[in-house]
Amino acid sequence: MRFSLLFATGFSVAALLLAPASASAQRVKSAAFSYLPETSQDRYNQRVAHKTLPLPAGGFVILAHKAANEYAVERYDQDLKQVWSTSLPLAAGEVVEGFMRSNGQATVVVHQKTDAAQQLNAYAISLTNGQKSPAKKLLSASARDRRPGAAFSPDGSRLIVWNYTLQSNQIKAINATIYDEKLLKLKDRTYDFHDQGGFFSVTVHVGNDGSQFVTLAGDEMKKLTVRRYRNDSPEVKVMSVSVGGTFSGKVVNIFDSRFELQPDNTLYAAAICNERQTGLYHSLKVVKFDFSGEGDMKFAPATEFTPQYLADANAANGAAAKRLEDIYLTDLLLTADKQLVVVAEKKYEEGGEDSPGHTQELHLFGYNEFLTPSWHSIMAKNQVAPASEGYSSIGYQAAVFGADIQFLTWEKLKGKSDLYLRRLNVPTGVVSEPKGLGLNVAADQNLAYVKDFTAWIDSKTIIGVSRPSKKSAALMLNKIVLK
Repeated sequence: MRFSLLFATGFSVAALLLAPASASAQRVKSAAFSYLPETSQDRYNQRVAHKTLPLPAGGFVILAHKAANEYAVERYDQDLKQVWSTSLPLAAGEVVEGFMRSNGQATVVVHQKTDAAQQLNAYAISLTNGQKSPAKKLLSASARDRRPGAAFSPDGSRLIVWNYTLQSNQIKAINATIYDEKLLKLKDRTYDFHDQGGFFSVTVHVGNDGSQFVTLAGDEMKKLTVRRYRNDSPEVKVMSVSVGGTFSGKVVNIFDSRFELQPDNTLYAAAICNERQTGLYHSLKVVKFDFSGEGDMKFAPATEFTPQYLADANAANGAAAKRLEDIYLTDLLLTADKQLVVVAEKKYEEGGEDSPGHTQELHLFGYNEFLTPSWHSIMAKNQVAPASEGYSSIGYQAAVFGADIQFLTWEKLKGKSDLYLRRLNVPTGVVSEPKGLGLNVAADQNLAYVKDFTAWIDSKTIIGVSRPSKKSAALMLNKIVLK
């Protein structure tokens, strides 16, 4: 039995039975698809989570892993006809670090490591004809240094790359370079962290205008901070808020945090906090950092993980857990009218090397445009995949359309293995029953669905890669039109 539990403000509870419904989609087109599964020392943290990117004029581009030493960037039209394919050979020690598109080109960032050095290179590929530029060197670092990083702006028109300055294995500074979409350098920057002490977490974001946002979980993992740097000014604007501290005699720290930069340079942050001594989940904190004008910061009232919340999570899963565990922030989704949904997912491995990966229920938290909590709900699911796949086939993909969010998962419900679609109505928090898309995805120990290639062309058209049956060894590229 599968439930979705909806909690309105005030914590009234309603339980909705969710059973698989008949297919509400038609697979209108399929094409053969060549793909070699990724190999990585860290199978559970994908550097490129979205390998299918829709195009405004219709169709899409794909980053496909063709062979051990070759990728390809390919453009398809709306009918799955391949428009062009551009080979991207990789030498030994090279792996893809990033993939994004702007209006005129797709960009692939490649990390190269030898015994002597590390390097980030980029290739620009024309969306018109697939012409590939020569490799552009973005930065270099010592082979002993921490792995460099790279991030794209929301529209793909800006790229930032960085490396680290360490002292006794602690980050003391980040050295960054910002590029435009033609891979021309805009600015070199150094972000200093000598004031942060020994234990903090840092990420770097870049806006469509080239502004940089350095986000920190610091102050002994009690405070969320954002520093904004502009290319046309030496001014550094800082916003900071404490989300941890001592509550009822218990020391509470940030356990997990996530920041999401919007196209207008507004930045949303969420943090799951836990008790330092016991590790018990304590609360969810959400903050909005708005850097327009003089700057403004909004701090949402905390959602506490009470014993009742644990009971509700157990009811959603049919479980008997004694505490919340293995729940991590996965998405901050914003609608056009500024309503926010924070998504957290239960993710874990069974234990030991090469053990299967599991993803279970989604915890959904809704906030109105004023960042007031309006509801939270728990979407039940139960997925498992071999260790060789990591989380590439399980978990979910999501997209926002108007006041709805669509969630797509691969599951086996009532004996039927398929891709299932659920719709979340953001104003109310109500989740629809899962509806199978009619793909009849194979259910065996071989690769059957690759989540990275799932993308929405529009609210009724989904692209996905799956294997239709146990008898077939080949993956198919599918275009699915919702009725």
